[in-house]
Amino acid sequence: MKNSKRPVELIVISDTHLGTVGARAQELHRYLKSIQPKTIVLNGDIVDLWQFSKRHWNKYHTKVIKQLLKFISNGVKVHYIAGNHDEALRRFLNFELEGFKITNKLSLDLDGKKTWFFHGDVFDVTMQHSRWLTRLGGFGYDLLILINSTVNKFLTLFGREKLSFSKTIKNKVKAAVSYINSFETTVVDIAIRNNFDYVVCGHIHQPVIKTIELNSKRVVYLNSGDWIENMTALEYNNKEWTLFQYDSDAFKLSDPEDHEYKDAKALFSDLVADINPNFSNS
Repeated sequence: MKNSKRPVELIVISDTHLGTVGARAQELHRYLKSIQPKTIVLNGDIVDLWQFSKRHWNKYHTKVIKQLLKFISNGVKVHYIAGNHDEALRRFLNFELEGFKITNKLSLDLDGKKTWFFHGDVFDVTMQHSRWLTRLGGFGYDLLILINSTVNKFLTLFGREKLSFSKTIKNKVKAAVSYINSFETTVVDIAIRNNFDYVVCGHIHQPVIKTIELNSKRVVYLNSGDWIENMTALEYNNKEWTLFQYDSDAFKLSDPEDHEYKDAKALFSDLVADINPNFSNS
């Protein structure tokens, strides 16, 4: 018997980096299938157009897109905020169709609280002045994830706990810690000056909900993390924010679709049929 879908008013997902070696599309698909949201904010770097590779785009990547299309067709509002890895979409800013909109930033009123959503790369000094270095770092991150994945396979084989190289670097290296703190302070400062109660970002892959005080004023800073290592999302329900953390044990009863064989052509046909019911592959 299938579990009923969990209702949630709003979810924020960012940094899924679909099309890359580290994307956790299967886990993301299971999460999306488990909820019934009213509004979805895709807060940047959803499809990675920098390091996109067809060989990394498996059936679960397609299933994620298909599930998002189902949400839209069922009346769920989906806001796609462009990030740096999918910045090509910024040429389509303000494109809107049947509850789906591409934008650069978003402001919503959540139960009387002024809320500001944006990806966050606009406050990244490296992004603004050394884009080649940022792209090089992106390739380096992918390589780190690939090595990490290989090492974890051996650790699992020998019954050892998995490691996260990237998390270790971010938490231990002073320069990384300083960068994260600087990013948060800059974002919060601008949010306070514009009288926002909540500011919601992605970009730095550091999931968190915390209240930050600057100049005797407070704002709640939220970051949705990523679906590479942390597998996190932000959820807003009943006037409260929570940080969702994907737990493999909670999803151990896999969706029957996980074992359903479909080749690339069949999946594509299903995807197009969701957009155009009159489509036929005959």
